[in-house]
Amino acid sequence: MSKKEKKRFRRILISAVLTAAALLVPDVPGWLGYVSVALYLAAYVVSGSDVLINAVRGIGSGSVFDENFLMSVATLGAIALGDLTEAVSVMLFYQIGELFQSLAVSRSRKNITALMDIRPDTAMIETESGMQEVDPESIPEGSEIIVRTGDKIPIDGVVTEGSGELNTAALTGESKPRYVVPGDEVISGCVNNGTMLRIRTTKSFGESTVSKILELVENSSFKKAKAEAFISRFAKYYTPAVCIAALILAVIPPLFTGSWSVWIHRALTFLVISCPCALLLSIPLAFFGSIGGASRSGILIKGGTDVESLASIRTAVMDKTGTLTEGSFRVSGVSPADGIAADHLVNAAAAAETYSTHPIANALREYAGTTADPSLITEASDIAGQGVRAVCGGSTILAGNSKLMKAENIAFVTESFSGTTVYVAENGQFLGSIRISDSLKPTAAETVGRLASSGVRCVMLTGDSENSAASTAAELGISEYRAGLLPADKVSFVESLISELNGKGTVAFVGDGNNDAPVLMRADVGIAMGALGSDAAIEAADIVLMDDDPSKICTAMEISRRCMRVVKENIVFALGIKALCLILGALGIAGMWPAIFADVGVMVISVINSARLLKKI
Repeated sequence: MSKKEKKRFRRILISAVLTAAALLVPDVPGWLGYVSVALYLAAYVVSGSDVLINAVRGIGSGSVFDENFLMSVATLGAIALGDLTEAVSVMLFYQIGELFQSLAVSRSRKNITALMDIRPDTAMIETESGMQEVDPESIPEGSEIIVRTGDKIPIDGVVTEGSGELNTAALTGESKPRYVVPGDEVISGCVNNGTMLRIRTTKSFGESTVSKILELVENSSFKKAKAEAFISRFAKYYTPAVCIAALILAVIPPLFTGSWSVWIHRALTFLVISCPCALLLSIPLAFFGSIGGASRSGILIKGGTDVESLASIRTAVMDKTGTLTEGSFRVSGVSPADGIAADHLVNAAAAAETYSTHPIANALREYAGTTADPSLITEASDIAGQGVRAVCGGSTILAGNSKLMKAENIAFVTESFSGTTVYVAENGQFLGSIRISDSLKPTAAETVGRLASSGVRCVMLTGDSENSAASTAAELGISEYRAGLLPADKVSFVESLISELNGKGTVAFVGDGNNDAPVLMRADVGIAMGALGSDAAIEAADIVLMDDDPSKICTAMEISRRCMRVVKENIVFALGIKALCLILGALGIAGMWPAIFADVGVMVISVINSARLLKKI
């Protein structure tokens, strides 16, 4: 327990002992009666002093009608009527409920606290005098850092020396380590379980993955869900309304019956019952617990609104490359045109892709095994949705899809291949085609099946050819797909789906974050797949999956739907019990003890229900 929780527990214990002592004092006239009253009042002050102080502060700041005001008026009124036992009991049980709620929140915060531990406090650099620990914020991009065995990687970068396994569990929720060698990109927050690594930083500390993730989690509470906003608005009008109702109950009936003490007692009971603590505490806890629980599974949710949107997904639109497939392309075949050598075809394609960062360009360069002299490349440009054009050694080389060949009026031979086909031309002459293959992620087909079985419509979008898209869709069991799309086409398609649903559910887009930022932002729910280290994805998406496993989409949906079930259960249960007890209290059927249950009991039960969300799925 925290210091504050320990202090509250001690006050509860002291108040309980004083109350027990007061109950043991014989109820007889004389000095013993004064002792009993003194013990009750002492117990009341110990357990309720903070509530009274907060009520006074609330009045001073203009925030009069809150739970502190309700509890103070009700218990002070009970004392005035001589109901000392009930007054102390209300305060004592209220404090017990507050302690329980605080412990539940603390438990959910442990997930966030554990996540915060991934932030390294120092970084190691090599100087003329030897190894030196420095503040990672002082290390500029492009510097070389040393990561010893057992240390966390402080800044994103590329391994230049050393190899071994990295523990990524704190980031991805997965226990399987990742093996890295020189040339591999690594992200901050991972623990080096291998030999000492030398890493050349590719970002500053503030822009690294771990800093972006922590910033995202820390700010998650600022995005309140509709249910949370509803409860806040509800309490704003509900609290003064019940105060006015209690005042009417205390004043109007006695004008006709004359039984002032009876009706004042009923009004005070009415106030205790009406306290909206159960909703004010349990609903935010449900969302906070879900966000914390999701982080343990390697799923970062930016706020309560995104939990709510996840639960109502009706259509899931998924990018193909890097989301449903591995995105690790390889050359699987070369078909040179008549009279063209295969080596010339491959080298020309690799030269054209010299400055491209696309995964297909990487595959072509790797297959060629050689790179063109950068000084020979006098012009290089990407043609969106088609390919690249480059001038190398005075020759104009085109490498791309069939659209590029048609746009440049190149006579070419069409390939019918399930993968991706790159057509290559030089100075207007067709050189041939190169086949590029990709493979499905192990859980991709399972994910599509689980989404479909839960009533979610699945659509695949890709910029690849029709043949490639059809083949992948068939393997996955997806009946709807669109091929040959530009980023703007994807946005338009998602907008049409949103209009089609017309508010009856949400549309999610799942992308790998490379060029999907516009559509991630436009979708009702943007989910970034495999986007660690991608600033655009983390900032544009609502949900960030910490690894490449598409099945985490289903896990995120399960967490959100479970959260919304708990929220609805708490709202119905709390309002139902309170409405019943308010009627019974106004009629004089329910006294102060049922009022205590309607307030503290309902709050405790609702908080216990919300605390179930802390369990990892």
